[in-house]
Amino acid sequence: MNAVYLGIAIVCEIIGTSALKSSMGFTRLLPSLVTVFFYAFAFYFLSLPLRTMPVGIVYAIWSGCGIALLAMIDLFWFRIHIDFAGFLGLGLIVAGVLVINLFSSTLGH
Repeated sequence: MNAVYLGIAIVCEIIGTSALKSSMGFTRLLPSLVTVFFYAFAFYFLSLPLRTMPVGIVYAIWSGCGIALLAMIDLFWFRIHIDFAGFLGLGLIVAGVLVINLFSSTLGH
């Protein structure tokens, strides 16, 4: 269930962060409410895997996936250009998350 909880936390964080960009510094009500709502759920679901997993590993997966997915949202939804160095850095983040998930005994594989 930890992977499911972490997946829900990632999706909630992505929605919340995307709405944060649209809130224009919390000056627009609806995106601001969406941000607060989804961040509350993100932190709740992020707390559930922390019962049995190390905080560093959970946070690395949560933030790494969030960064990579938000960059793709920036690229396709907000039409923000990402240069080669940006893609390279994102690739390294994704590689780090994959190494943790595929090879680390910390997750209890």
